Amino acid sequence: MSNEKKGVLAAFFAYMIWGVFPLYWKLLEHVPSMEILLSRVIWSFVFTVLAVSIFRMRKELLADLKYLWSHQKHFWQLAGASFVISMNWYLYIWAVTHDHVIETSLGYYINPLLSVIFGVIFFKESLSRMQWIATAIAFIGVLILTINYGSVPWVALLIAVSFAIYGVLKKKITLDATRGLAIETLLILPFALGYYAYLFTTHQASFLHIDVKTDMLMIVSGIVTAVPLVLFAKGAQNIPLYLLGFIQYMTPTIVLILGVMLYKEPFSQVELLAFSIIWAALLLFSGSKIIETRKAHHKSVS
Repeated sequence: MSNEKKGVLAAFFAYMIWGVFPLYWKLLEHVPSMEILLSRVIWSFVFTVLAVSIFRMRKELLADLKYLWSHQKHFWQLAGASFVISMNWYLYIWAVTHDHVIETSLGYYINPLLSVIFGVIFFKESLSRMQWIATAIAFIGVLILTINYGSVPWVALLIAVSFAIYGVLKKKITLDATRGLAIETLLILPFALGYYAYLFTTHQASFLHIDVKTDMLMIVSGIVTAVPLVLFAKGAQNIPLYLLGFIQYMTPTIVLILGVMLYKEPFSQVELLAFSIIWAALLLFSGSKIIETRKAHHKSVS
């Protein structure tokens, strides 16, 4: 099997796992969202450090830590990324466990376009006319949803914004996915442990106080977090970014299907119209990106 095929399969499974995440977090809806987040941070750290040991990457991890400590700008960028991704995780968990699954899918549909806008603002990246048109069309879709809801879809927008900011902060910090997750969770770990200590001392903790199934689900959340990130890294290394970007729309599509078909969340004709407009914008954007990349490839070959 070629590296590109391996990359496509790795990316496919990463985005598929992210797509079915609501099924997992719904099993923990009897646990407060903040405690699920704390558990996810702690056990992600534990399992990624175990992975680092198993794959004999301890020297590389120590080298990463030394590099970050000697390059304070990158250290604080990663610390900021750790905080932002933790907020993103919390919003996602809260939304899923409070029956806002469809709104989370909207957030991850909006995110790629928002990331593009951030690229223009922060990294002076340029967009073609078609890409600007696609972004404007997506904005119209979000505007229709806002009018229909009667208020701004804050959960979707905050999920999209937080993940886009995370991308900006991480753009210039190249770390292996497993080691990177270990360091990111390490930076937020003291806060997670401190808050958990507070929950235990005030008898508010669910871990070890409900049943074995709940405890196991909270522990395994660390593996559930780490596995798709490693698969994503493998995919990103072996396939073009435009193809990776196109595959990523599988995640919010699966989430949307789960929200409508399985969890029976309300999905009116107006929402269908708005989502259709956003889908059209994404297809237009992805299509123009593919054409642009192919033209650049042909020029470089000739």
